[in-house]
Amino acid sequence: MNLYLRLLLLRVYVLFRPKMSPWETARTPFRVMPTDLDVLRHMNNGRYLTLMDLGRLDLMLRSGMWGKFTKAGWFPVVAGQTISYRRSLNPWQKFDLYTRFVGIDGSWIYMEQAFVVGDTVHAEAVIRARFLKRSGGSVSHDELIALIGEHPADRVVPEWMSEWNTATKPRSHYSPAP
Repeated sequence: MNLYLRLLLLRVYVLFRPKMSPWETARTPFRVMPTDLDVLRHMNNGRYLTLMDLGRLDLMLRSGMWGKFTKAGWFPVVAGQTISYRRSLNPWQKFDLYTRFVGIDGSWIYMEQAFVVGDTVHAEAVIRARFLKRSGGSVSHDELIALIGEHPADRVVPEWMSEWNTATKPRSHYSPAP
């Protein structure tokens, strides 16, 4: 199913779902559609990343954060992500995408997302994102905390995520190409 149709359905779906805190875990239901499939007839690895965008949007819309960010003139950008695939998702299979903020470290926001069928995790991902200003520049840690509030004490970015962030940052724009 085309992303735009799913985006439209999500916007309608959000109207009927309960509101939530930005620190809760959003559960967004999906079904594997024929347009999600690759030549092996299971969900294409790139489609997971596309649906993760919708899961993050669901969390931000239902928590009211999307409106706050838009009003402030900010927009989120994914700066890095890694995903591990455990099991295939097959045609017409229903699954839930769980999305949660892990925490804030400097101006980075870390999130986790998992594709789940029943009690079985089929894929899981870690995302590093930041907010940019439409007027230019990045949103600072202090500006972010002022808008969304301090994260709960149990939501501290684990050391391995900070190490992953450091290890996966892109090379300088000025370094020679390989």
